[in-house]
Amino acid sequence: MLRIALYAGSFDPVTNGHLDVVRQAVRLADKLVLAIGVHPGKTPLFAVKDRLAMLEETCRPLARKAKCELECTTFSDLVVMTAKRVGATVLIRGLRDATDFDYEMQMAGMNGAMAPGVQTVFLPASPKVRPITATLVRQIAGMGGDVSDFVPASVVARLKKKFAS
Repeated sequence: MLRIALYAGSFDPVTNGHLDVVRQAVRLADKLVLAIGVHPGKTPLFAVKDRLAMLEETCRPLARKAKCELECTTFSDLVVMTAKRVGATVLIRGLRDATDFDYEMQMAGMNGAMAPGVQTVFLPASPKVRPITATLVRQIAGMGGDVSDFVPASVVARLKKKFAS
């Protein structure tokens, strides 16, 4: 039986912190599903098709190296519903600090109550990527700052193009 894990987020844009979590997750699962949350009340910087492309180009090599199948998709319902739909029994969550831990513990409790067959696994961020958030990356890039230490080179290029227009 395949061990399928789901890692959900907005990925707007994909950061080195996301890649850190993916690098760990592909070693734990036979198949990793990366799911972009699409919510009508939010206005992301990048369109969903661009975020899917970023995930594919940055995460596919990590999965291939670990011999883990990779799927990139979107969802607009609850994460646990998405997990059930894709056959995932593991939810992957990255932790940067105690604030993340407190929030993620609440979410894990609620998700566990709604879907007892889906286990949440917390993966600690590596020290180098702990301060990185997609929000800060967007703000820095939008103000003309250098984000090359925080996102892959292909994402740097997409950000430059986005803010040049």
